[in-house]
Amino acid sequence: MSVKTVSVESATTARAARQPNESVGDFVSRKAKAYFALTKPRVVELLLVTTLPTMIFAERGFPSITLVLATLFGGAMAAGASGAFNCYIDRDMDKVMKRTKGRPLVTGEVTPREALVFAYLLGIASLVVLWVGTNPLTTALGLAAILFYVVLYTLILKRRTAQNIVWGGIAGCMPVLIAWAAVTNKIEWPAIILFLIIFLWTPPHYWPLSMKYADDYNAAHVPMLGAISTARKVSVQVVLYAWATVVCSLLLAPMGYAGIVYTVLAGVSGAWFIYECHVLYREAQRDHEPADMNKKAMKVFHISITYLTLVFIALAIDPFVGGPLFG
Repeated sequence: MSVKTVSVESATTARAARQPNESVGDFVSRKAKAYFALTKPRVVELLLVTTLPTMIFAERGFPSITLVLATLFGGAMAAGASGAFNCYIDRDMDKVMKRTKGRPLVTGEVTPREALVFAYLLGIASLVVLWVGTNPLTTALGLAAILFYVVLYTLILKRRTAQNIVWGGIAGCMPVLIAWAAVTNKIEWPAIILFLIIFLWTPPHYWPLSMKYADDYNAAHVPMLGAISTARKVSVQVVLYAWATVVCSLLLAPMGYAGIVYTVLAGVSGAWFIYECHVLYREAQRDHEPADMNKKAMKVFHISITYLTLVFIALAIDPFVGGPLFG
């Protein structure tokens, strides 16, 4: 180990320790915030948005509160553990990216050892909660979600291929399978359709974001498509995936699972999402300043979140309003 590495680790340890004149309460609060940040709470929040509606749709009503809480808490902890592992593995990369320079392992609020122990404990706790509160299938899916994100995405794909977010995004699709299995103790076609919706949605959601942070990803040598390709090529992929996402979302109706509320809201919000992706494509064909193109890309990024939220809100409402359109 080099002298530089030793000095960096020593500085990190010093920052993570209790500071002189810092009260115990302030120290505990600071550390708690740092550990919470390791879990990537915004990602966890988005995953939970898909979990509860899927449980309601699978139950065709509201599941028992104990089952809901066990699934939500277990799923949130599994996602948080994945985020913490990711922060630990990517701490070298996070140091050179402006978007991630405030993460606890970069600032020194948490040491690498603390982060790794926290990730393992949170991951184990998530599986215990799912095992006790749901069923073995749900627990196995929770473990698979952690492994997909940590091993497949973070360790294998992220630094090696521009298709990293496509296949690594499987981890983000797992909450709907977890939710469905928690209610039914099996995987059925509606769950697979919901899985595919999120799988197809992930590229047009994330690639516009990577366009804005292209300099960050290039500095960290991460081959995100939005960073290594032109806006024109990226926008084509965004449009294609957006169309595939919306078409897939509408399959629930002709397959005899969804009713009028879901079909209408998924169709209208999907048309909006596709339209905005086409706007991005149209603007990418022109010569724009990078800052202008980034604004348009971020608009698609934010709209993609709204779109997915509306689809799953519709999914939660649908069982309470009429029956399936076909079937």
